[in-house]
Order: sequence, then C-alpha cells, then structure tokens
Amino acid sequence: MTAPLDLPPGTIDTQMHAYLPGFPPLPGGPGLPAGDLPTPELYRATMRELGISRVVVTQANAHQKDNSCLLACLADFGAISRGVAVIDGTESDAELERLAQAGVVGARIMDLPGGAVGLEHLEAVDARAAELGWMMAVQFDGSQIVGRLPRLEALRSRWVFDHHGKFFSGAAPDGPEVAAVLRLIDRGRMWFKFAGCYESSRLGGPDFADVAALSRVIAAHAPERILWGTNWPHNLARVRGEPLPDDALLAATALDWLPDAAARRRALVGNPQELYGFPAWSGA
Repeated sequence: MTAPLDLPPGTIDTQMHAYLPGFPPLPGGPGLPAGDLPTPELYRATMRELGISRVVVTQANAHQKDNSCLLACLADFGAISRGVAVIDGTESDAELERLAQAGVVGARIMDLPGGAVGLEHLEAVDARAAELGWMMAVQFDGSQIVGRLPRLEALRSRWVFDHHGKFFSGAAPDGPEVAAVLRLIDRGRMWFKFAGCYESSRLGGPDFADVAALSRVIAAHAPERILWGTNWPHNLARVRGEPLPDDALLAATALDWLPDAAARRRALVGNPQELYGFPAWSGA
C-alpha cells in the first residue's frame, strides 16, 4: 500500500531538468521537451504541490556540453539549488571554477542514447571531480554493472548510480547486479537514486513491482545512501508520447519502498545535504 505523501521540511529533489528560452538544442541531443517549455517557474508549482524545499538541477541532454542554460536556471532558482553539469575532463581550471561559483557541485555521465559524455570519459571526469570535491551522476544500463565493477571500484570521487540503476534487461533482488550495487555502496563512495522508475520497469505502474523489489533490498541495506528525485519534467515519457506521471503519486510510490520514516527523511533531507553540499536545513 502506498503511503500518503508528506515530505519533511528541507526536502531536496535530486533529479530534474529545467529550461529557459533562448537556449537552442544542440546536435547529438534529443531536442527540447515537447509542449510548454519546462521552466524554473513551472517547476516551482511542482515544488509547492509536493512540498519540495530545494533542488538539484541536472544538465539536460538537449544542450549536450553547453552548460549555459543550466547556469541560467541555477541563477533563477538561487540559493535553494545546486547543479550537475556536463564536462569531459579537458576543461580549464578557470572554466571549472566558473561552474563551481555558479552552484555546480557535480558532473554527469550518461552512457545511453542522447547522452553528451559517456563511460569513455569516466576516468577523466572522475579525476577532475575528485580534485574539485564534486560528485558524479552516472547513468548506464545496469544490467552491465558486473562487467564494469573494476572501473567503478577504482573511482575516486563520490558518485550516484542514477535512475534505479536502469536495469533494462531485468534483475532479481538476489541476483549479481544487485549484489554488485551493494558491494559498491559498501566501498563508501556510491549512492543510489530513486528517480524515474517508469523508465526502467517492465511491469509498469502503478506499483512498478520489479523496480520496487530491487529498490527495497538496496534501501534496507544502506538507507544512508539513498537519494530521491522527481525526474521532472519526465522527458522520456514525453518522447514516448505517454501520459506524464502524477508527480505526487509517483513520489509516494517510490518513497514507500524505504524501510521506515527515518530512512525516508534521510533520503529526502540528510543524504542529499551531505552529497550535494547543501547547508543543514533551518527553515524557509
């Protein structure tokens, strides 16, 4: 049974994208989202509806390696936001400092269609992230995680396995893929993000029972390493022409996979504060 949505003060949405006019899509990306441009102002309505206090804005694939729109969105959101940019490890120290001054605290690796920087740049990006004290958001088909363990275990920076691991080929709660996730978490550098379960689930909603089974095991093992995000504005659903998820219902469903209220608060407030460098919540 899905618990009612009641987000604690200070809740941080760690997975969303925002767009502002004047930033065209670049070759290699998926284009801008269909429909009304998902601006920071439109997202604030979702914040109010759900009770979100703070936000991590992730660079959109539409803009590939040009982080200009991300920086504009961070300026629009102000102090309640942090950013995850796209770099490939060749940037100058001055450019990385410019990003950091604007609120960027992490780098994105997306080894899936449309991603600007894939796993071929993993070590180079990791080296710069480690120097800067940034985290990495890493997204790839999680069914391949066992074969990638040596590279992942060698990472120096803190990193997030995004979108429920994207176990596209299907994985069992007691299978080798989940065992690899737990092993990486236990090494002390990996977090696991609850976001966009509908992108990975074969069984679909409203329960997403296959993703739920994996997520419950991982959350019970390490509640101190779970993050949560809305995945707003649900770009893949837009591309597929599917109805957009109900944000409140989707959040309530995913958060019900956490073992208890204390774990839920950690995932929503304490864990992301630690990873993304937000100050301790002291009110609006």
